[in-house]
Order: sequence, then structure tokens, then C-alpha cells
Amino acid sequence: MTDLEIARRARLRPITEIAARLDLAPGDLFLYGPHMAKVTVEPPPSRGKLVLVTALTPTPAGEGKTTISIGLTQALGMLGKRVAVAIREPSLGPVFGIKGGATGGGRAQVLPMEEINLHFTGDFHAVTAANNLLAALADNHLHHGNPLGLDPRRIEHRRALDVNDRALRHVIVGLGGPAHGVPREAEFELTVATEVMAIMALARDLDDLRARLSRILVGYTRDGAPVTAGDLQADGAMTVLLRQALHPNLVQTLEGQPAFVHMGPFGNIAHGTNSIRATRLALGLADYVVTEAGFATDLGAEKYFDLVCRTAGIAPAAVVLVATVRALRYHGGADAYQSPDPQAVRAGLANLDKHVENVRLFGYDPVVALNRFPDDSSEELAILRGWAEEKGLRLCPAEVWAHGGEGGLELAQAVLEAAERGGDYRPLYLLEAGLEEKIEAIATRIYGASGVRYTSAARAALRRAEEEGMREAPVIVAKTASSLSDDPKLRGRPRDFEVTVTDLRQRRGAGFVVAYMGSINTLPGLPRVPAAHSIGLDASGHTVGLF
Repeated sequence: MTDLEIARRARLRPITEIAARLDLAPGDLFLYGPHMAKVTVEPPPSRGKLVLVTALTPTPAGEGKTTISIGLTQALGMLGKRVAVAIREPSLGPVFGIKGGATGGGRAQVLPMEEINLHFTGDFHAVTAANNLLAALADNHLHHGNPLGLDPRRIEHRRALDVNDRALRHVIVGLGGPAHGVPREAEFELTVATEVMAIMALARDLDDLRARLSRILVGYTRDGAPVTAGDLQADGAMTVLLRQALHPNLVQTLEGQPAFVHMGPFGNIAHGTNSIRATRLALGLADYVVTEAGFATDLGAEKYFDLVCRTAGIAPAAVVLVATVRALRYHGGADAYQSPDPQAVRAGLANLDKHVENVRLFGYDPVVALNRFPDDSSEELAILRGWAEEKGLRLCPAEVWAHGGEGGLELAQAVLEAAERGGDYRPLYLLEAGLEEKIEAIATRIYGASGVRYTSAARAALRRAEEEGMREAPVIVAKTASSLSDDPKLRGRPRDFEVTVTDLRQRRGAGFVVAYMGSINTLPGLPRVPAAHSIGLDASGHTVGLF
């Protein structure tokens, strides 16, 4: 059966029953039908242990990190643990593009799958509206005399939508004469790439949300002075639009464990995790909380440790590193990476080695979860077992896609043992270090680069960011997820390479600086054959083609 067919045949429990497993009363919920709710209480003090799920560098098909996270949660539930999973909401861009949804797969899913992958509780619509309200207020300010002196050529804030549309990356607004605004060049980005989305994922409460929104850098005056959302008096109305969306969403796994699915900043251009509020709420209600970071350790785990842990005041008790045989074939040079190739697997272990090193840099020995596929050969598995023994690591084959929680029991037991031992969390860099020093630390220690180059525009943006008070902010690197380097064609573990910083953008409200490496689009385009072509309704009115 397809993921959608499995999800549709599942017996969903009333969301009030799921909430009761965490001692939440019906009055703590704002219901969206029988199976979805927002939790309206403030996060209680933490009681649980956090498990972070990350991965090796993915193939174009992805390696099932979300599926493993959900399957691990189900397995911990089978072992009698009070557990919850906290993951991101899906973006419509990938759903209708090429990647598909983000609710797991097979027997390891969060439900109701269709609603979560589509409009859900309207969170992304609220983020889009708040983001575009700020853009509209900026253009309205220009139209009505521009008393702040905002330079139309130096507006940083972009409009957004949650659908891939390359035609809107660069546009001209304000055409049609004086009654229709001030003509200027403008840009769109995907909703999940906006600073508003990043702020929603990092905000502690409504007061913190409004304060962060007020600090969003809208643009500069002709004299080079920054203009913020607070200067445009936009933060109050934006907060009103986002008030309901700030409450975490509660749903359930296929096997009935609580699942918090809330917010979804992109992992290659933001920090790529669910909201801090959802994670803290889960940690206050459950004994074990499973969460994931976007993409591999170089993009996801690094940002989690260096930004999210610091902002939230939390640290994982254990780290799971997801690997697949097909990814090892891919990084070992195999083009047909879905067919057995022991030699390529052996060569591809260099990529996995680096991700193990990266996790250890932050003070943890990872549990390696091998996401099993039917074409994994016994010889390839023997190579992996030998590698794990040599590295002193626990390798746990997981078949949660096929068997749900039962297929992850060995992994769950290993995670419980690792969480009992705990880790020795340490960030990669000091916040007091300059931006250039932080970028160099990430590039050389996490990616394995020999050095960092800067374009003249990036160097100027770096100086400006430090002069304007962002010197001690964390750095979020935006680069390809397909390689440890900034070149998506470099598989495996590249060596003797430099990375190039092409631009920097201040995210003052979110509290970090984005360093761009390589060519990064914040509004992807649709592929030649989009997933949207296959999505529709059957004669009975049921959705088809969603995956």
C-alpha cells in the first residue's frame, strides 16, 4: 500500500485521548476537528530527555530521517515509555514539487496525513499573511511620502508564498501609475524561508514574538540607516495575525503516540527545526522526546547545537545518526545506487565517518540507525557492522517503514541506553567570536574545508553586520544539502577544498546572520513533472497521489 492508503486505513484516536496521555485536559486544547488540536497552555518545566535525530549527507531521494524519528517514537511507546515526537510542519512547495510531504512513511507516520501535509491548522497561511503585511506596509510607507526616507533600492524584506514559483523570484512592483505605488524591484521567497517563520520557531512567548518581529530589518535609508518593522509600526498587527499560530499543534503517530508538529523553517537556509515552544512543551509533558534537525549533521545538527540549544536552553541526552546503504553507495561513486555495490559502500563510509566526527565534536557518541531497504545485501551489511565495531559505535538496523514500532525496538533500546549515559554538550564556537571566526569554524571543522573565501559583496555585508550589532550572533550557513562542501557535485568526503561566501543577510529578529555559500534559491521552481500532476480526487472524493 502507498503511504496515503496506510494512513487512510489507520484507526485514529480522538485527540483528547492522545492529550490525556500527557495529562492534558480538554480545556488545554483548541480543537481542529476530532484529530487535531492546538495546545494552549504554557510549557511546564522540563522533565524529559531529548533525542536528536540527524543523518549522513542525503541522496536526492532522502534517507528517511522523519520516518526513523516517528518509528523510534512508536518503538519507545511499545517499550512502555511516555514519549512524544516533535517535528516540523510540511511546506506546500515540496508537497506539490518533487520531495513530497513530511509526515513520515509506511508504518511510521503522523496522522491525519492529508490534513498535515496540506492546510493543517493554517499556521503557514498566518506566517505568509504576517510576512506580506510587513511588505505591504513598507510599500505603503513609500507611497505616502516616505517620512523615514526608506530607499526603494535597499529594501531587504521579501514577500512570500508557500508554493514553488520561479517566476516570482525577481519581480517589479508598483507599476500602473502614481495611484498604484512606487515602482521598484522586489523578490519573493518560500514561506518556510522567511524570517517570520524562523522567528516563530524560536520565540518563547507572545512578548518575545512581538519583540523579535519589531527587530526585523526591512531595509535602509538613503543615508544607510537601518529601518525595522518596529519603525514601520508593523509588529503589533503581525503579532495579532500570528497569535493563534504560536500555539503548538498536537496530532498522533500511526500507533497513537503524541506528536507535536509545529513550524518548519528550511534546513538549508534557516535552522530547520520545529518550534522551541513545541519541543519545550513536549519535554515538560513526556519522559522522552524525539526531534529531528534538517538534512545532515553539517546543516541540521550544527545549527541545532549552535543556535537552537542556546536559544532554548536545552541539550539532547542522545543523538541518532541515520544512514542508508544506498547513500553509502551514492557517496562511494555508484550512479545506480539502488543496486547492491559492496565496493561503493566501502568507499562511501568516508562520508559517514565525517558525520560521526561532527556529532562527536558536540560531545556525543551517536547511535547509528540503519534505515533498511529491501535491496541491502548481506555483504554490504557485513561491511557496515565491521565499520561500526571498529568505530566503537552501536549500529541498529531499523525497519520502521515496513513494521512500525516493532521494526525499531533494537534502535529504541540503544537510544534508551545512550540517553541514560547522556552526552557532554558543547557548542562549536563562542558567541563572543566574530562572524568571520564562526564561519571559519563551521567550514573547517564541520565541512572539512581548507579555508573560506569571500566575494567583495559578502565581505562588505559582513563588515556592515558587525558594525550594526550582529557580531556576537550565531551564524546560519545556507548551502547545498547534497555535499559536505558548497558544491553539490562533490560526493563522499571532499578534501582540499575551499568554500565561498557569496552574501550575508541579517536576521535581526530571529537573532542570527545567514552566510550564503554557492547558489541558493529561497524560492525553488517546480520540476518538469511536478508531484502536483498526480494529486487529485477520486470518484469518492478521496485525495489521490499524495505522498
